Amino acid sequence: MAEQLPSPNGTNPPPKKVFFFDIDNCLYSKSARVHDLMADLIDKYFSEHLSLPWEDAVRLHQEYYKNYGLAIEGLVRHHQIDPLEYNAKVDDALPLDDIIKPREALKRLLADIDTSKVKLWLLTNAYVNHGKRVVRLLEVEEFFEGITYCDYGATPLVCKPQPAMYERAMREAGVQRSEDCYFVDDSYQNCKKAREIGWNVAHFVEDGVKSPRTPACDYQIRDLDELRATFPQLFRSTQTK
Repeated sequence: MAEQLPSPNGTNPPPKKVFFFDIDNCLYSKSARVHDLMADLIDKYFSEHLSLPWEDAVRLHQEYYKNYGLAIEGLVRHHQIDPLEYNAKVDDALPLDDIIKPREALKRLLADIDTSKVKLWLLTNAYVNHGKRVVRLLEVEEFFEGITYCDYGATPLVCKPQPAMYERAMREAGVQRSEDCYFVDDSYQNCKKAREIGWNVAHFVEDGVKSPRTPACDYQIRDLDELRATFPQLFRSTQTK
């Protein structure tokens, strides 16, 4: 990922807007089924480390995900597991090299964002290893200036949709005003919370995925290329190339 450099005359450039991109099931399609593979590994972890029957492991996994936004937060909160060991056996164990491939349409979309106006930043609930691995496999790491991730080594864990995660993302990306933040995510709850704090949000609901009865935010898209029409002010061209 690119590193922001000072301007040649030694003055800081004017603050830019920031376009935050979720990673999983957003930069790549749900059809890759990475989430399903991850869910299986999480269920296995619950079953083995908590000595639970498989059905109870699946139920508790879903309960923690619903209550906390991440299964790992429930594990840390209630069972004092080592989150970095969990990461090694779940996220880092995924066979992503065989699944995630570069997508030229994604590269064209990111390349057409006007970076004189907006900074591109990654915002994920995954640990940093996983986030960087995915964008490397997609061959889009050059487009992003940084990443805000769920720090599994921190106490307490902070993740979307907790307001503190969005505040941290703004701080790390160097943006102060909520109205200068743009965001795309496939998660209903993450989009809903981002909109509540004043971000400009597009909920990515892929073709084949049922639309929510109540919209999460002002914009809903079926394809990432629809971001051109949703936020035209951020692009050099609003036409798909």
